Amino acid sequence: MTIKELERLYAAGRWSAKLQEQCRSDTRAGVQKLVRRWEREAQERARVEALYRYEFLAREKGCTLVAGVDEAGRGPLAGPVVVAAAILPVGLFLPHLNDSKKLSASAREQLFSAILESAVAVEIVSISEKIIDEKNIYQATKQGMCEAVAALKPQPQRVLIDAVPLQLPMPSLSLVHGDAKSASIAAASIVAKVARDRLMLAYDEEYPQYGFGKHKGYGTAEHLDALRKYGPCPIHRRTFEPIRSMAT
Repeated sequence: MTIKELERLYAAGRWSAKLQEQCRSDTRAGVQKLVRRWEREAQERARVEALYRYEFLAREKGCTLVAGVDEAGRGPLAGPVVVAAAILPVGLFLPHLNDSKKLSASAREQLFSAILESAVAVEIVSISEKIIDEKNIYQATKQGMCEAVAALKPQPQRVLIDAVPLQLPMPSLSLVHGDAKSASIAAASIVAKVARDRLMLAYDEEYPQYGFGKHKGYGTAEHLDALRKYGPCPIHRRTFEPIRSMAT
């Protein structure tokens, strides 16, 4: 077979394990490139499939609708905490799906679009800095998580949550570092992160002196310098230091 013919087979999704073995001994550079590409993609498929461990376990118990829940923005000095809940078709292959913190901004954006297109359901909830100050960040996060799950249509039969235990009307499981262990939680972490970053970019236009577009409200040296120079703005969390001390 010519390299062009092999490339067409690959592009058509007709590259089989048998063909892969046959091509391993082919010394042509173009063929070896296809062999290496297939191996990389096979490894990625295996990695992503392993992220569905908890979803597969739930399906064995008859739960076909499994939601993952995660947040973005518990630590910043400004802006909301954003929560996402996502129900994926169990076993859906989303290349590079992972904990949002392990992905580049461009990879998160691509996955954000893919998740919204492929998911059974996705909900995003933003809890404002005012509610964070009233309730504390932990309780505000739990509120957002409960609201996101309640808004899902269809309702999940089981919920997987990153670290935070919740009282929900359906069975749930809290997983420490769940965004690295569950495909559904990883998807939720990406959606929450991208949604919050977009909000902070909008705030950057409203309050350009703070640099929200760069640090997204986290306590970087640049952000702290701006706080000392300009004081807090309306979206700063008044109960977080050093803002609390500035207000007294």
